[in-house]
Amino acid sequence: MKISYNWLKQFIKIDWTAEKTGELLTDLGLEIEGIDTYQSVKGGLEGIVVGEVLTCEQHPNADRLKVTTVNIGADAPVQIVCGAPNVAAGQKVPVATIGTTLYAANGEPWKIKKGKIRGKESHGMICAEDELGLGESHDGIMVLDNTLVVGTAAATIFNVENDLVFEIGLTPNRADAMSHYGVARDLKAGLLQQEIGLELITPSVSAYHVDARSLKIDVDVQDNERCPRYCGVTISGVKVKASPDWLQHRLKSIGLAPINNIVDATNYVLHELGQPLHAFDASKISSNKIEVKTCKAGTKFTTLDGVVRELHEDDLMICDAEKPMCIAGVFGGIDSGVTENTVNIFLESAYFNPVSIRKTAKRHALNTDASFRFERGIDPSITEYALKRAALLITEIAGGEVTSDVVDAYPKKIKDFEVRLSFENAKKLIGEEIPKETIKSILTSLDIKVNNVTETGLGLTVPAYRNDVQREADIIEEVLRVYGYNNIATTTKLNASISNSSRFEDYKLQNIIGNQLASQGFFEIMANSLTSPKYIELSDDLKVEHNVTMLNPLSSDLEVMRQSLLFSGLEAVAHNINRRREDLKLFEFGKTYHQYEDNREEHKHLSLFVTGNKTQERWNSATTPSDFFYLKGSIETLLERLGLNRLRSAPTKAAILSEGLTLSVGKKPLVDFGLVKKSVLKHFGISQNVLFADFNWDNVLEMAQHNKIKFSAIPKYPEVRRDFALLLDNSVTFEDINNIAKQTEKQLLKNVNLFDVYEGNNLPEGKKSYAVSFTLQDENKTLNDKQIDKIMSKLQANFESKLGAELR
Repeated sequence: MKISYNWLKQFIKIDWTAEKTGELLTDLGLEIEGIDTYQSVKGGLEGIVVGEVLTCEQHPNADRLKVTTVNIGADAPVQIVCGAPNVAAGQKVPVATIGTTLYAANGEPWKIKKGKIRGKESHGMICAEDELGLGESHDGIMVLDNTLVVGTAAATIFNVENDLVFEIGLTPNRADAMSHYGVARDLKAGLLQQEIGLELITPSVSAYHVDARSLKIDVDVQDNERCPRYCGVTISGVKVKASPDWLQHRLKSIGLAPINNIVDATNYVLHELGQPLHAFDASKISSNKIEVKTCKAGTKFTTLDGVVRELHEDDLMICDAEKPMCIAGVFGGIDSGVTENTVNIFLESAYFNPVSIRKTAKRHALNTDASFRFERGIDPSITEYALKRAALLITEIAGGEVTSDVVDAYPKKIKDFEVRLSFENAKKLIGEEIPKETIKSILTSLDIKVNNVTETGLGLTVPAYRNDVQREADIIEEVLRVYGYNNIATTTKLNASISNSSRFEDYKLQNIIGNQLASQGFFEIMANSLTSPKYIELSDDLKVEHNVTMLNPLSSDLEVMRQSLLFSGLEAVAHNINRRREDLKLFEFGKTYHQYEDNREEHKHLSLFVTGNKTQERWNSATTPSDFFYLKGSIETLLERLGLNRLRSAPTKAAILSEGLTLSVGKKPLVDFGLVKKSVLKHFGISQNVLFADFNWDNVLEMAQHNKIKFSAIPKYPEVRRDFALLLDNSVTFEDINNIAKQTEKQLLKNVNLFDVYEGNNLPEGKKSYAVSFTLQDENKTLNDKQIDKIMSKLQANFESKLGAELR
């Protein structure tokens, strides 16, 4: 936001440098991001003086040039070669002296130097309008008033406006500072803390009066919720023309292009007081009636930029008896605005609901000075005052007279905020006790009314325009920013306490798993928790009624909070594939959000996405595509890292997976994983397979804490391995072999491993061969052959009797 220093001084007569003022504004929370220079004439006419042409003779070597001698107030006259046809002796003219920089119409500068033109020396330049930036004429040199004193600086004659402009990085909560008056109000409060008491000057409207009641426009506000207050007045007999120079300079200094005196006046008051206004051509208002209402969805409306827009049913419109004329608080219509032929105007000043304006502006992708202020919340108490201020300004610069009473539709007054401040809480939050009288002084300087004072605190009334100050903490923040953060002493002693935290803290386990995934080549992503409601249609597991819907969505694609991490992850996968990064391994820690009948819930999840090849292309190894078992292995290593290895598997019931498994510990499901359905991938334009895993992180955290780790000494005695090659029926599983072996020898059998499976030639039909290893170990002594053979005989006998196995 741009603030003109000269304009600011109209409200508070400060004589500080711009840099010093900028430092105070930054301390007050209005951060100055830069200070720019504005000049109504580029270069400020520096080096341009009034000269008097003493002689003017024909150049001996050029028909179109004259050789002049000019008195510029120096010790001696100077010789200047001039090509203007109207130069003559006795004229007072603007002279650019040696070293002066001039700016052409295209902004390119050039410096005046001593030189020779066709053999004659020239010590300066007699200038035309366009060469000085004072006009567009280049027919000849400017001829000045003959009464001007030679040597006078041209900048004083032409009233060049020199200004410094603050670029303020305004935070969204500071709606009260969106004007020069608002900034001056903060500045006054800051100066009071430095014992500088300056008066805050407000524009007077005491001269406002109704000249005649000859043009009445009726106002019917049909939607008081979206438009709590609406004011209007008519002004007749205006002459639409260019604004006076002072007004143009004010607008140009803050980056606005002047349009005409009516529109410029409304823009001026907007940036002066923070109240947006709009002027309608009264002759274009059908039946002399204004209706503030919404229109039917799909209604066509052409805005000032010539774009035909389709209205939403919630868009608040300013209409006449027949048609919409303006999108309320956002943008005017092309057929109702002020033109050079306008004679009578209807001037509007209103307070619109901030949420309604924001939604409308976002829907139509419009961002105007008016919507910027309305959607943050303006002051509802100055609506009529700003209207009168603008009406006086318009009659001053455009003529005309006020021809109606002010219409003020304000059925339900917007109330101020009542807040209680505790001195003790202020001390706790600030870290230092600020004197009570200082606190009262600061709050009073911010227009916060002190209703009652007790030993423990203050009862306060906060004006409605400070919609960011509704809590005790907000009041304390206001006190602190005006008192000065730099005035709060920093303690030399740092106190800290060490808390005992569990090794199963969420962030610790996330770091462990995140590091492990990164070491396996996964990249972490962070997706938006807001998503499109259309994704619900892609899964039968998700229900529309469980959506947590945003009251004020940024767009239709960010309207609900996600119920699954899948879709935001697939957006990232599609984004990368479209940029030719097809081999992906991604993971995300995030939350899902659900609306149930009784309450809302959020659940933590870890999601994995695998697609493309396992590894990058290399000359010495072939690339293989990622598959289900690769993802399964990655999942099991993660769970094993957390000590979760007694897993039960079952076919997944997840509707978004075409095939997959669910891994559980007891009755707690930990992860669903598998291949994402083609129909889901097609929605995102993904043609290659994508593997997806969804960890219920809440369950993982819970089960990890129940896992008890036992430590045991490394055995001193060696282990022994024996192998069996078993001929089995095809229906026999390795799990059957493992269970029988563990039941047969519970003490010395440490491990059973399947290391080869053979099915094919030389085997009876319906048979297969398993090669199984058995690891035996006694922790107290070395096993001998007799013990080992006895155990292996028992195993063989049980396999033969229970499984029908044969040794090969």
